Amino acid sequence: MTTVKKKLIETSLPLEAINAASAREKSIRHGHPSTLHLYWSRKPLATARAVLFAQLVDDPASRPEEFPTVESQDKERARLHALMEKLIIWENSNDEKLLEQAREEIRKSNDGKLPAVVDPFAGGGSIPLEAQRLGLESHASDLNPLAVLINKALIEIPPKFAGWSPVFPGVAEEQSSWLRAEGLAADVQHYGQWLRDEAEKRIGHLYPKITAPGGTEHTVIAWKWARTVISPNPANPIETPLVNSWWLSKKKGKEAWVKATVVDGQVQYEVQHNADGPKVDADGTVNRRGAVSIADGTPIDLKYIRAESQAGRMGAHLIAVVADGGKGRLYISPNNKHIDTANVPSPDDVPTGDIFDWPGRINVYRYGMTEWADLFTNRQLVALTTLSDLVSEARSKVLEDALAAGIPASERLEDGGVGAEAYADAVATYLALAVSRTTDYSSNLCSWHSGRDSIRNLFSRQAIPMVWDYAEANLFSNSSGNFLGQVEWISKAIGKTPAKSAGEAVQISATSRDYAGLVVSTDPPYYDNIGYSDLSDFFYVWLRKSLRTIHPSVVGTMLTPKADELVANPYRHDGKQGAEKFFIEGFNSV
Repeated sequence: MTTVKKKLIETSLPLEAINAASAREKSIRHGHPSTLHLYWSRKPLATARAVLFAQLVDDPASRPEEFPTVESQDKERARLHALMEKLIIWENSNDEKLLEQAREEIRKSNDGKLPAVVDPFAGGGSIPLEAQRLGLESHASDLNPLAVLINKALIEIPPKFAGWSPVFPGVAEEQSSWLRAEGLAADVQHYGQWLRDEAEKRIGHLYPKITAPGGTEHTVIAWKWARTVISPNPANPIETPLVNSWWLSKKKGKEAWVKATVVDGQVQYEVQHNADGPKVDADGTVNRRGAVSIADGTPIDLKYIRAESQAGRMGAHLIAVVADGGKGRLYISPNNKHIDTANVPSPDDVPTGDIFDWPGRINVYRYGMTEWADLFTNRQLVALTTLSDLVSEARSKVLEDALAAGIPASERLEDGGVGAEAYADAVATYLALAVSRTTDYSSNLCSWHSGRDSIRNLFSRQAIPMVWDYAEANLFSNSSGNFLGQVEWISKAIGKTPAKSAGEAVQISATSRDYAGLVVSTDPPYYDNIGYSDLSDFFYVWLRKSLRTIHPSVVGTMLTPKADELVANPYRHDGKQGAEKFFIEGFNSV
């Protein structure tokens, strides 16, 4: 009979150090794997690394032949805690000497071997990534294709091309050696720049510069729009702007706000540069209780606004333009050129798919925004479809350059290849993730943050709320929401991946997968807290457009799977009791 030894995690952990390192990760941006692509409720890497180590290393009390006394056990436990405290520091993430010490401790407790680990609810990939960093064979699975693609990008693709030099012409000579996935990261950066430049050639005219009052020309950072409805007052039926706040900037000495006036039944907007803007209690025309007409104060019920929007009668007014002033933001009044330039037809090949009505989580449905394409302006749809289509063109360029560099063609990435074809698929995967990442800053649900003078992304929380006045980013600027910025985030994250030992990410339900010979370490779904699949569709419809020929088995469905997702959704499982029953039975089955 085999005696199961107690593990370190069952006895004690250096919790204060783990909590501190985990909290600090929130302020670490450049190169952190979480910046590869948004996913909800990611476990901090420090926590995942600590839990894996403590889960796999014996507690000293389980080895009395080595540590016969309480004093010797306490001393050894303290030594292991000290190692963990070093191990979880972000700056030590790729310290090979330290990581090898951790691996040796794991080997001591596992018959001299490094076990294989599986996370059946892989999500954002923290646990599989940290398992790989510890030198363990890493297996990730999830029902959600967005999670699968993120895990492939973190643990499956980088090891295949570890140590490769970049194939983009002239880049390989920039340094003598390329560690881990640094070469892949460099290629993603350069082909991303190529993709961005090609897109600007085709649609750059949709993003014109603006002339400031002094006659100087500036690159636009964002256009601020306000949704509108016709006032229900029959005596004064003006097109009423729905604005949460007229303020553009509240920085002291640089205040700016929009003054709206009604002239001959039309609303006109003029940017003011002073601190005399509206006070907090009257800052805007709409809130959670309803709206008021700017012309005469007529109350406008939210039910009326919903009915108008569902009937397709909601419009939009350009109320301000934000430009790059060199040493700060310039806020400029709108003009007809910028209004007309945005008035473009929707492209034919837009992503399709219905939005799920989940009150309190996905509120846009109640306002007639029932398909994913409804969450984007026509200009955004043109830009995002252009970027998506260019992913396949960039892949062809990578393949051509890889073959020219002497890399044999071999099989495609999905078929297990590691040659030029697979490498082109890999780079294209990251470029598609960059396009997907861009959508978080390029929908008509992004708002303007007057305190930070920047665009606020859609997923600042785990929901899709209605936004009345929204900011439309310039994808070709150098500010928040620009496409190249998304490429840079991804490239830096790739360069910091461990890119060692085998990694596998597959799409399969946790109830269906094989667990034989695998250590399980997981952070399961949070009951009804997050609607992973419903939120993921926002990104998935764009990823599917870019990756249908590259990851056909992962993006084969029109939308992410819903029926078997282990989330207690009362709107999908016949109320709260049905949702609870579904979750508990499913969790017990796993």
